[in-house]
Amino acid sequence: MRGGGERDCVDELVEAWASELAWLDPVQEAITVRLAMLGRTLAQVRRRALVDGGLEHGHFKVLLALRREGPPYEASPSQLAERLGLTRGALSARLAPLEGQGLIVRRGESADRRRVRVRLTAAGRAAFERQAEVENRGETALLAGLTPKERRTLAELLRKVVLGQGAAGDGGQE
Repeated sequence: MRGGGERDCVDELVEAWASELAWLDPVQEAITVRLAMLGRTLAQVRRRALVDGGLEHGHFKVLLALRREGPPYEASPSQLAERLGLTRGALSARLAPLEGQGLIVRRGESADRRRVRVRLTAAGRAAFERQAEVENRGETALLAGLTPKERRTLAELLRKVVLGQGAAGDGGQE
C-alpha cells in the first residue's frame, strides 16, 4: 500500500489479499475494511453507552425521535411509528416501559380524547442528554487523530459516498 503515514493491520491484510487476488483493488479494499472496522467500533461505543445509561437501543431511538421534534418534544404514535419504521403495536411495546420509567407521557388531545400525543418528560430529556453526551465522547475519541480540516474533508467524502448510494433521506437515526 502507498501512503505517507503509519501502517495499520489493514495494510498487511490488503497486501496479503492483493498478492492472492489479481483483480482486487487495494485502495477500495483498504477503504471498505477500515469503514467496517470503524462501524464496529462505533457500534461498540454506542452499546457500551446504552448499557452504562440503562437504556435499550429501541428505547433510546424513541427518545431520540421525540427530541428531534423540538419543543415541546412530542408526536403522535403514528408519526413516531413511521419515523422509526415500526408497526403501531411494536411502537406501543416500546412506549410502555418508557412511560413506566417516567421518560414519556401519553396524553389525549383536548379536542379529541381519542387522539393521543406522546411527549418527552423532563426525565426523558435528561436521559436522552446523558446518553447523547456519552455517545458524543466516544465519537470524539474515534476522530481524535484527525485535525478539524481533515474531519471536514472526511465528512464531505463520506457524504458523497452516501449520496451515491441513494441514502440522502435516511436521517441518520442510528
